[in-house]
Amino acid sequence: MRIGVPIEVFPGENRVALVPDVIPSLIQAGVEILIQKGAGENAHISDAAFTGSGAIIIDTVENLWEQSNMILKVQTLSSLDPSETDLIQPGSALIGLLQPLVNPGLIQILAEKHITSFSLDAIPRIARAQKMDPLSSMASISGYKASLIAAATIGKFLPMMMTAAQTIPPAKGVILGAGVAGLQAIATARRLGAVVKAFDVREAVKEQVESLGATFVGAGAVDRQAEDARGYARELSSESQQRQHEIVATLVREADFVITTALIPGKPAPLLITEEMVQQMRPGAVIVDIAAEAGGNCSLTQPNAIIETHGITIHGPVNLPSSMPIHASQMYARNLSSFLLHILEGGNLKLDFSDIITRECCLTHDGELLQKESAS
Repeated sequence: MRIGVPIEVFPGENRVALVPDVIPSLIQAGVEILIQKGAGENAHISDAAFTGSGAIIIDTVENLWEQSNMILKVQTLSSLDPSETDLIQPGSALIGLLQPLVNPGLIQILAEKHITSFSLDAIPRIARAQKMDPLSSMASISGYKASLIAAATIGKFLPMMMTAAQTIPPAKGVILGAGVAGLQAIATARRLGAVVKAFDVREAVKEQVESLGATFVGAGAVDRQAEDARGYARELSSESQQRQHEIVATLVREADFVITTALIPGKPAPLLITEEMVQQMRPGAVIVDIAAEAGGNCSLTQPNAIIETHGITIHGPVNLPSSMPIHASQMYARNLSSFLLHILEGGNLKLDFSDIITRECCLTHDGELLQKESAS
């Protein structure tokens, strides 16, 4: 099998699907690795580094797709150059972050071309799949970077500072959502010296929040239906949303910075911060809304923009992992190579649909849609 890695063509995407460190283990598994010339450039990986690990450099994107039995990508095809769906060879395989719930048209195309496709954003949250889970890896980067953005924007110190002029109290931060991104945002803000409160409707995260030195807030809004069977967030009941609204309003009013991280797969991000709440915040406070790409947790968020309104600065960053392409590519490549080794045997695909990892991630095979909800 020949596995190809093209240049990512999504605007602003700097990651690459594989890095040299993971290639020897894949070659040992019986495959050839083809890398489009310059694919690692934005992640500061040279073609020479790829060839040194055993990969083959292919000069043109057309030749890469033509010669590859399987294509590895970071970003989904549907929002990219439509030529990629033309280039992929019928009967080949595709692995990436395909986001089937928001890209049903892409999944139909893949089925029609008899592509065996796998979406890594569907990795089940079970112990043996952790090393294959790029959503967690990338969320960790987003949470870390969000705290740095807040620290760089806020007009005050984060830690307590004892100066000749006066003793300056630490900044007060609020993290909304204590998933992987939220926990990393907490950890980073705490390392920078801020006093942090974290809100979540899942009681199970209380211990994790407190272990990082933050105060958990949410006992009045805990919802035992806040997670689905796969470990992902689900939409809350209207009653839970009202309790959440009241708690969040109190928290953000006292905060110097707020980082919002709440996402529901395949749906718009839940609204956590209204314009009225923003108006009541401290002058000069900062909101970093890392759910901006899905509409944002703040009603005023503008994706991929920084705005100032009512004296508050609101960041709507998208694709934060791409802003740290070196480590983001390394982490994604580790996840991807672990998944590849799971589904390869003797250099060929081994599709065991009795295995939950393969079954949950495989979207299309032999012209059929295996995840019916992705077509709706």
